Amino acid sequence: MQEVSAQLAEVVRIEGGRVVAVLTRTLGDLTLAEDAVQEAVLTALQTWPRSGLPDAPRAWLLTVARRKALDVLRREQNRTSKEEAAMGLAEQLRDDGPPEPSAVDDDLLRLVFTCCHPALGFEARVALTLRTVCGLSVPDIARVLMASEDAVAKRLVRTRQKIARAGIPYRVPPDAELPARLTAVAAVVHLVFTAGYAGAPGSELVRVDLCAEAIRLARLLADLMPGEATLLGLLALMLLTAARRDARLDADGELVLLADQDRSRWHSDEIAEGLALLDESLRRSDGLADRYQLEAAVAAAHVAPGGTDWHEVLRLYGLLAEVAPSPAVDVNRAVAVGEVHGPEAGLALLDTLPPMPPLGLHVARADMLRRLGRTDDAVAAYRAALASAPSAPEVRFLQGRVAALIG
Repeated sequence: MQEVSAQLAEVVRIEGGRVVAVLTRTLGDLTLAEDAVQEAVLTALQTWPRSGLPDAPRAWLLTVARRKALDVLRREQNRTSKEEAAMGLAEQLRDDGPPEPSAVDDDLLRLVFTCCHPALGFEARVALTLRTVCGLSVPDIARVLMASEDAVAKRLVRTRQKIARAGIPYRVPPDAELPARLTAVAAVVHLVFTAGYAGAPGSELVRVDLCAEAIRLARLLADLMPGEATLLGLLALMLLTAARRDARLDADGELVLLADQDRSRWHSDEIAEGLALLDESLRRSDGLADRYQLEAAVAAAHVAPGGTDWHEVLRLYGLLAEVAPSPAVDVNRAVAVGEVHGPEAGLALLDTLPPMPPLGLHVARADMLRRLGRTDDAVAAYRAALASAPSAPEVRFLQGRVAALIG
């Protein structure tokens, strides 16, 4: 039972958004689609332990979810719109096979654009996309957004209600409306990638499926808006970053820092594609870089043949601090200062930043304090990092650093 439940959870996390997207296209009602998928999941929990996992779990979930939605619509078919939806869904049930992959991709793209409707606030768009498209749990979303779980749950409810109340359509908007949504769409796709590459507390270092999903969505967007510099830069950033994923852990599953990674394990094809996309992106924007192009350039500096070019990284973070200032940019710029001008200079810059919970800040301070020989302060900083919900490999790495310092 426990094994089946774990497999079901993984199926739902990876495939749930696709099933919801297919149903939402048919029903025109995001809430009803999500409720139907939840009902299908409960049915699976009761059925799969006895019958085993079906050969095509996603198709199974989609079929059962369609039937659950049809039951609801039939109970309410005194309303004309509900009756029409029920008739359309009944037609679908005559063919229970899974949709073609290309149709699923299009459905997901529609759902991303729906979640990024300008009538919704930015954080609402992000939370809804991460929950609906990516299947992230409320705790995971709260961690990414640095918000409380209760606040995220309430925001999701209010957002769904607003979509229903305002009649926000489930469709890719006309070409003329795409630019108005580009910033939000790019931001949420980037955050999907970030959520995957940052891993999960107490779990894996990289959620490969989430990273792959973000890259796939970025490719779809680039195809939808060919030649758009922002999207080319975003895709370049993801590819150049994801290319190092296999080298982040050694054979024993332990964390490997960038400087110590085995470059032969990097994905050279993704690096080459990312560099080409970055060049094309900068050409199309006449060298005036936005945040994704600058971040992609940082990623390119990290994979330079001779090792990380820290002077270039420092220059780029200086530009990022002007173009897209954020706490993460401030911390990373201080790290680059520490590499170029020494840990004392880097620490001095970190100490000017306001207190904040991100893991990266504590790790950066701990490393600089360790290099300066300030053992007690370094141990305290590493312990602060351990309290910031790192992934399981990061926990072991940080515990090892503490043990080495107090040993």
